[in-house]
Amino acid sequence: MKAAELIFIPLAAMGHLVPAVELAKRLVARDERISITVLVLKLPFDEIESYIQSLKTNAAIDRGIKFLVLPEPENPIVMSSKRSVKKTVEAYKPLVKQIVRELIVNRPDSESQLVRGFVIDMSCVQMMDVATEHNLPCYVFFASGAGFLNFMLHLQSLSDDHGVDVTELKDPNNELDIPGFRNRVPFKVLPTLVWDKEFGCSYLLELARGYRKAKGIIINTFMELESDTLHAVSKGADFPPIYPAGLIINVNPQSDGRADGTDGTRDSIVRWLDDQPPASVVFLCFGSMGSMGVDQMREVADGLEQSGHRFVWALRRPSSGGGKLGLRDYENFEDVLPAGFLDRTAGIGRVVGWAPQAAILSHRATGAFVSHCGWNSTLESLWCGVPIAAWPMYAEQQLNAFSLVRELGLAVEIRLDYVWDRWTQSSNVLVKADELEKGIRQVMDAESVVRKKAKTMREVSRMAMVEGGSSYTWLGHFVEDVLRT
Repeated sequence: MKAAELIFIPLAAMGHLVPAVELAKRLVARDERISITVLVLKLPFDEIESYIQSLKTNAAIDRGIKFLVLPEPENPIVMSSKRSVKKTVEAYKPLVKQIVRELIVNRPDSESQLVRGFVIDMSCVQMMDVATEHNLPCYVFFASGAGFLNFMLHLQSLSDDHGVDVTELKDPNNELDIPGFRNRVPFKVLPTLVWDKEFGCSYLLELARGYRKAKGIIINTFMELESDTLHAVSKGADFPPIYPAGLIINVNPQSDGRADGTDGTRDSIVRWLDDQPPASVVFLCFGSMGSMGVDQMREVADGLEQSGHRFVWALRRPSSGGGKLGLRDYENFEDVLPAGFLDRTAGIGRVVGWAPQAAILSHRATGAFVSHCGWNSTLESLWCGVPIAAWPMYAEQQLNAFSLVRELGLAVEIRLDYVWDRWTQSSNVLVKADELEKGIRQVMDAESVVRKKAKTMREVSRMAMVEGGSSYTWLGHFVEDVLRT
């Protein structure tokens, strides 16, 4: 009999929804007394609908997890600015209140105590109010790493405890001391929201204040990866318990969360990889929101050709029109790549649209990952033991890249301060072909330190997940705390 139901409220963007679903699957598999209702806030991201459809055909989801895809709010928000996520979450609050009331109040008395708490996304702290109204504990699922959490808490401490207006400090040559980081952190790798005086910085501060009010925080990391930053977070006397229960990723390469993966794309890429030598292929992919201008694409093409290495390049374009976010496939790559590039590299490379990332990273032929350093992609790469060439794009990715390159030695640098603005579809710099070529040669060096560290971290990450491992134990602590509530 189910003894504890949790209400999950993830952000409906691939980088947030996928790990939230994986966490839900882990919890119901860990203890049969737990059930989960996932409230999906419908946002206009291109790939969300196909992902949700793929979940409905997954038999594992039926065991203890149900999804309620919420209709758009009465006055839906157009995703056209940095404020859109906050406004959309706020717009959904009345509907979430109504649904939670039905889940709790309208049940028979014998079932009325089943709901034991909320697990909300790191970007949905406004939903804490709904939990408070029903006298329920509210946990935060922090889908990024402990380094970024530490940064947000430090930013909030500077503002609230020391009266520092960080937006006044903007200088690419400045550096910041952040607890848990061994190196001073350059301002140029901090999220660009920090320098947005009108909205961005205040939004980050609001989120950090919300985290301090949570019943606990589940962090998608593991102790052996970020021990220094995790210890720094847990030292705060007024900070809630933390549960470093990662890697919370989809480790099944046959299920990348794309309903149309049966169109032959996956099989075609895997067959091509099967014919390549071990650790000989560079995989380039920049996430569900990462794209680039034509000039930058042509520099990438030149850099790949100059390197001489085999490659799979996932190249996609931004959605256009209808307020949609996300990426779509190009109809013709020749329109955006240098003349003759596809013909000249036909024997050693593949340029594709959507790519089955988990299947590629786990393949024996893959030797390196040119990555935007989104946290899910980072964890997938570590799980597979594939070293990273860091090319961050947006959000906290620059800080992730800094941690991987300077703090952990698990990546080489292509460019740490590159920024792609999703709203203006422009970047701050043009990464030249020579920079990419250099990064690829470094990360593909069979004797490189970063390659050896990645292989070691592969084994460490897997040990953290098995019974007796650190993440297995922390997930167990969370389950125990929920059942005691």
